[in-house]
Amino acid sequence: MKRFITALCLCVALVASTSAQTKEGYKFTDGKVVKGTSVKNQFRSGTCWCFSALSFLENEIIRAGGEEMDLSEMWIVRNIYFEKAVKYVRLHGHLNMAVGGAFHDVTKGIEKYGIVPQEVYEGLNYGTDKPVFGEIDAVLKAYVEAVVQNKNKKLTTAWKDGLNAILDAYFGKMPEKFTYKGKEYTPHSFAESLPIKMSDYVFVTSYTHHPFYSQYIVEVPDNWMWETAYNVPLNELMQIVDNALENNYSLGWAADVSEKGFHRTKAIGIIPEDNIESMSGTEAERWGRLSDQERQRELYSFDKPVKEKKITQEMRQEAFDNYENTDDHGMVIEGTATDQEGNPFFKVKNSWDVRPPYDGYYYFSRPYVEYKTMEIMVNKNAIPKAIRKKMGL
Repeated sequence: MKRFITALCLCVALVASTSAQTKEGYKFTDGKVVKGTSVKNQFRSGTCWCFSALSFLENEIIRAGGEEMDLSEMWIVRNIYFEKAVKYVRLHGHLNMAVGGAFHDVTKGIEKYGIVPQEVYEGLNYGTDKPVFGEIDAVLKAYVEAVVQNKNKKLTTAWKDGLNAILDAYFGKMPEKFTYKGKEYTPHSFAESLPIKMSDYVFVTSYTHHPFYSQYIVEVPDNWMWETAYNVPLNELMQIVDNALENNYSLGWAADVSEKGFHRTKAIGIIPEDNIESMSGTEAERWGRLSDQERQRELYSFDKPVKEKKITQEMRQEAFDNYENTDDHGMVIEGTATDQEGNPFFKVKNSWDVRPPYDGYYYFSRPYVEYKTMEIMVNKNAIPKAIRKKMGL
């Protein structure tokens, strides 16, 4: 009896051990990681484009030898809202008047309006300590709609003043001068004091419906400014990413996070291989016996590393044309990593606050970045010389 109990205990222990091994999840080891500023929190606002672009520029300030600082996201958001509203009215309402935007909104915004530290302009003039945009978005959209649909047959001279009054009410009046660390600045002189230039930053994408090495307006609704990006082949896009990180440059990353392979709470993004034709031997045989529900559960359990798809230029294009790749979210690629099986990943800073399991950072597989990248923002000096020459930079 004692031998039976002992054997039973050993079996239970072995099963428990095996279960723990198969459900351990992903384990990441960081590789090269660029020094960056803290994780921020966009909270209940669709301003990831601004949080990510400014976080990237804060990293660039450090890389260029400047001090670590926290720049004001709402300074940019407030001014870009004004620009977007003016263009919306000019186009008789035929523009995406929403809170979404793109990385170049930030660089263009700094060039036109300057920039200020976070402590100078928090932009929270409506009773909360974090961004909450439900009311702001609705009020601004209603206001510009009323201007467009007015019955005067011409615009009044007051509508822009009214727009600024709304923006000042929610974000606060913009200071013409301010003191930072004992020195007086204007928003423009502060921007000029930074060790970076907005002209150094370019935007790069990779699609086949425009010629490679040309610039074109990326056709996504949030590109309301109609700015252009450089177009390069996928392999060269990834060479730019690799070269930047290797040389201590981070990258702004505009990506699609609508895939089932993106898990918000586990902070991971993968593109599992689900095509039985790419499998062989016992793997294909086992996969063929599973039901669709069992396959989905296995692919997206995140209990252990899985085989991922090999991404091609054609797959990217098809996903873009079919609305499967959309401009969902902006983040910052700050480093490389590997999982426990040696598969390559990128370490990415998000703007959803410091949260588990990686203190606000996320890990995205290389196939995910290849497949789901809409656009990168990068210092042109981080681009390999041979590619830069093809781009005409």
